Amino acid sequence: MQAPGGPDEDREGGFAYGGWSAPYSDEISGEAMQKQMQPADLLLGRKTFDIFESYWPQHTDHWPGINEVTKYVLSTTRESSDWKNTMFINTVEDILKIKETEGGHIVVWGSSQLVHLLLKHNLADELWLKIYPVVLGKGKKLFNDEISASAFTLAESTVTPGGVIFANYIRAGEVKTGTIGA
Repeated sequence: MQAPGGPDEDREGGFAYGGWSAPYSDEISGEAMQKQMQPADLLLGRKTFDIFESYWPQHTDHWPGINEVTKYVLSTTRESSDWKNTMFINTVEDILKIKETEGGHIVVWGSSQLVHLLLKHNLADELWLKIYPVVLGKGKKLFNDEISASAFTLAESTVTPGGVIFANYIRAGEVKTGTIGA
């Protein structure tokens, strides 16, 4: 999940495949992305926020409403930003308080360490996955060994001509087990 957007997006750990998703862009993937970029408050990890903060405020023609939504940033190293509507938080309890408030959806983009934390504490209600026909081998991973076991149900999906699968999964509770063929 590391550096899908461009060669210099995130070279942490010597990652050499920045921009790996660009060759799979087409009209169908563009439409699916626009659907996911509808105005919603954002919850971002600090590293993803740093990338977003340096790009999106000047590119609102590609993501209308990005400057108006609230951007919650989980960080222990930053406390402020000039990007309007940005709030810094630093604990799981802060995330729980945000989830308990009335309002619309809160969307996470990228932010691998934050996603691990949310999955570990069963705080992800939906997963919007983009599955590409490429194996990178190295780089930041979506799932790690510390996440909690959970079941999800496919709510919506789109397959692009380039083979990218956009899949929206909704939390379905506990993992069920059984025997195949029984």
